[in-house]
Amino acid sequence: MNNESEFILRLQDPKSKEAAFRELLQLYKERLYWHIRKIVISHDDADDVLQNTFIKVYRNIDKFKGESKLFSWLYRIATNESITHLNKNTKRLKITNKEHQSNAINNLKADDYFEGDEIQLKLQQAIATLPQKQQLVFNMKYFEDIKYKEMAEILDTSEGALKASYHIAVKKIEAFLTSN
Repeated sequence: MNNESEFILRLQDPKSKEAAFRELLQLYKERLYWHIRKIVISHDDADDVLQNTFIKVYRNIDKFKGESKLFSWLYRIATNESITHLNKNTKRLKITNKEHQSNAINNLKADDYFEGDEIQLKLQQAIATLPQKQQLVFNMKYFEDIKYKEMAEILDTSEGALKASYHIAVKKIEAFLTSN
């Protein structure tokens, strides 16, 4: 993918859309899966959200105007789909987002797809105590090393607010880890 604008044109051209979309899947499927997985925690939920994300991308690629990077647009859709999924689950189960996160973290030990050790489980528990926006910012910065500028496009907020959220999240996680 030498030139993003050429790639986008291929995605938007009915003649090349299928092949370009398969290429898009190969390029972003794994990164988006792990981004989504950090939000929804469960492997099965992450698979569902990833599928919904790519369906939405496929249906809406013609509306993409290139005002942000393709990467940012994909991440925004994946993030929004993840949050929508969490909200639907909490509403369906009649529990709060915090309770849902806590249940998901507790189920991690039994998750065949979780390969982490006790320390990683503790970190996930600490992250689960954060408000949703701080979770997103922490995960994107700490695990994915996404730059604040790109994060600002994805989350539609200022770089300054993101830096503050990350700093606060780190302090809360440190406090959780030292007290437990």
